[in-house]
Amino acid sequence: MPHTPIVDPRFPARLRELRTARDLSLRDLARRAYYSKSQLHDLETARAKPTLEAAWRLDDALQAEGTLAALVVEAPAVTTPDDDQRLAYVAARPSRLDAATVRTLADTLAAQRRLDDALPAPAMLPWSVPQWRTVQSLAVQARGPHTAELYEVVAEWTQFIGWLYAEGRRDAEATRVLIEAADEADAVDSGPLAAQVENFRGYVERQRGNPRGIVRHFLSAYHTPGAYALQRVGDAVQAAHGYALIGDRAAALQLLGEASDLTTAAESETPPALAYWLTPTFSRMGLGLAYLALGDSVSAADNLRAGLNGLPDDQRDAEWTLEYREALSIAG
Repeated sequence: MPHTPIVDPRFPARLRELRTARDLSLRDLARRAYYSKSQLHDLETARAKPTLEAAWRLDDALQAEGTLAALVVEAPAVTTPDDDQRLAYVAARPSRLDAATVRTLADTLAAQRRLDDALPAPAMLPWSVPQWRTVQSLAVQARGPHTAELYEVVAEWTQFIGWLYAEGRRDAEATRVLIEAADEADAVDSGPLAAQVENFRGYVERQRGNPRGIVRHFLSAYHTPGAYALQRVGDAVQAAHGYALIGDRAAALQLLGEASDLTTAAESETPPALAYWLTPTFSRMGLGLAYLALGDSVSAADNLRAGLNGLPDDQRDAEWTLEYREALSIAG
């Protein structure tokens, strides 16, 4: 059975832009794409969602070279019931919270994290945010021996939503949610969660082009008690990047040296589930950014290339890799 596609919210406007840029009426495009005028009107006004086949057909009719198809992704098959139904069920019965329910919610979040490697953030936010709010509401009402475990899942979920906002360049919402995530990480006394929140806030500042914000948040992550060595290596090299952008070469090189010293310990660690993507090779992308800012294009290119080539296949085209691919093109 085919799965309902996930459609980027920008699809309707993009379709209209492409059509009007080619001076086509709805009727003209309908003839070219073998659709009715009313069907196209519904797609442009978001009253209907396109299938991936429809997106490709419209791309062909508009000679758009896959522009529209890139905004439509077939949802992957899942082996569990529909997330919304599951969340609604447990939210309606907070007193029945048990270990299995908490595991189910954690698995749902883990699946969403993996989807983020394949789908753009704007396509995920419209349904991820309501699910997150449902789980938060459940945590407020839940009672019993498993509530502490649920609070940890909620804290990680809040952090993930903050990341999606950051990835989608909705910086104000990202900052607001990540501040909330920091409070929740402290409430559950989780060093890894607290460090990851600061890491994501550093990412926001990097996208904004704010070097001092980069240093502030990645240094905070680096010095967070209880963080994994793998986290600290990545945070140190990204803080070094911020120092390099400011022009403080000595501070940047010192942090790169500290990151190198931590690498041996990091290599023997299993990454935390909340940051499953972390490996010593992953951190070489951040190292590449730092060397590029220090003016060492050769080292930058070597590290960026190694980091990108070391990514699993399902992460290589993720939205967050774009800045590293662009940096590699600059470094040569």
